[in-house]
Amino acid sequence: MSLSEGYVADVVALIRRKAADEVFDYQILMDALSRYSKPRDAVTRLLLEGSIVRIKKGLYCFGETYRRKPLCREYIANLIYGPSYISLEYAMSYHGLIPERVFTVTSVTCNRSKMFNTPLGPFSYRTLSGGRFAEGQRLITEAGSSFLMASPEKALIDTVWTDRRFSGRRVSEFEPYLFEDLRIERSDLRRLDRDRVQNICDAYGSAKIRNLTAYLRRVWRTEDA
Repeated sequence: MSLSEGYVADVVALIRRKAADEVFDYQILMDALSRYSKPRDAVTRLLLEGSIVRIKKGLYCFGETYRRKPLCREYIANLIYGPSYISLEYAMSYHGLIPERVFTVTSVTCNRSKMFNTPLGPFSYRTLSGGRFAEGQRLITEAGSSFLMASPEKALIDTVWTDRRFSGRRVSEFEPYLFEDLRIERSDLRRLDRDRVQNICDAYGSAKIRNLTAYLRRVWRTEDA
C-alpha cells in the first residue's frame, strides 16, 4: 500500500496507536508503517508535511497539528542523550536560583559532552564522572511528563564545577562570583538544603566545591545568628 494525500491523517493515527506519548522512536515508527510497501518513503512524506518532526536521528514527535498536549522539553532532554539529567544553568533557572530565562536545555551526563541543535531548540550535555553524576538528581512530574533534574543544590554545584572561567581557589572569591556573576540572591542560598549540599560536596571530592560549601556555611551562620 502506498501513501497518498488522503491517507496522512490515517497514517498518523496508526503511529498514535503505537506511540505511548508525543515522542517516539524509529522502531515504533516502522512498526506503525509496516503495512506500507515503502515505509521510509512514508516517513519522508510525513516529515516534509510536518505531520511528524525528527528531533534527532531515531527520535521523533508529532507535528503541531497532531499533538494532544504540549511537548515537554525537559522530558525530551532525558531522551535525546543519556544517561543524563537536566542541570547547570537551565536547572538553576527552573528552580529560581538565577533570574534569567535559559533557552538551551542544559544537562549533565556520564558520557562525552555533546550539543544537539534540534527543531525544538538546543540541548547541551556536559560530562561528569560517575560519583559526581550520581548524586543529587530527582524525578519531577509536570503536566503529565516525568523527567530527571538536578536538585537546586546539585544544579548550583554542577554550575560552579563546570565553569572554567572561575577558579574558586579561595573561599573569598565566591561572594562576587555568586552574587555578581551568577546573580543569585542571598535568600536563595539560605534556603538550600544543608545536608544535601554536604552530601554532594562529599561525592565531588573537589577543593573548589569544598570552598563553595565553606562559603555557604558562612551565609548560613549569618542567617542563624
